[in-house]
Amino acid sequence: MDMTLKSQFMAAWEKYFSGAELPFVFYYTDQDDRAKKVPSAGAHQCIIGLLSIVRKGTSLCFDVDSVGCGGGKKFLGFSDDVMPYFDYFLSCGIPLKVEAERYKQSPQLVRDMIKYIPDFKAPAKYIVFKRFDMLEASDNPDAVIFYAQPDVLSALFTLANFDRAEPNGVFCPFCAGCAAIVKYPYLEKKSNEPRAVLGMFDITARPFVPKETLSFGVPMKKFVAMVRNIEESFLINKSWEKVQNRNVRPQAAQ
Repeated sequence: MDMTLKSQFMAAWEKYFSGAELPFVFYYTDQDDRAKKVPSAGAHQCIIGLLSIVRKGTSLCFDVDSVGCGGGKKFLGFSDDVMPYFDYFLSCGIPLKVEAERYKQSPQLVRDMIKYIPDFKAPAKYIVFKRFDMLEASDNPDAVIFYAQPDVLSALFTLANFDRAEPNGVFCPFCAGCAAIVKYPYLEKKSNEPRAVLGMFDITARPFVPKETLSFGVPMKKFVAMVRNIEESFLINKSWEKVQNRNVRPQAAQ
């Protein structure tokens, strides 16, 4: 991690977003000593829930066995497996056999949707999550993830679009919460013009985040540009000052 960039961001965050929750980062590595290793999951557990620990300052390292959810394993790139009858699970279910989430109208629609979902394979054995202020020079983040309220999201959204003519510098895919903060931001890092990812609309993941909060995932290349643009952007104008002075209470990690 570029420590100068870290200091620059931390100073700007305090100046323009004082009291707002710090973001966290993730990166893939083959080293298991970069953070506290999460033990093998003995039962189903959502990784979004475990990330509340990261948001409080404890860095965590996951491998395939640490993730106690089949969807989590897939969307973090640790597995290609799809649960049996996933098309029915996401839609109407099968009585006495498959629970129905009813997030899609029909099994066929789920099968059609899958054709649009890009493949993703983890590039290393482990994924590390760290709160931004805990980063060290030896860390190499793939993306920065914000959990933010609407006012902060409005600023992040506008800053993400500040330096581009095409109006879609932020996109919002239909996906699981863990895909919104890991898979899609990681895939965007490979783009010549990476976009930010608005997410955490996954109803199943919502209980694990504060009710006023959505996620905003930024590939590192995009994040660097956003930080460098801060002092010439709208953030130095009275338009943002009016919003900033509303003093929205920060959200505690849950």
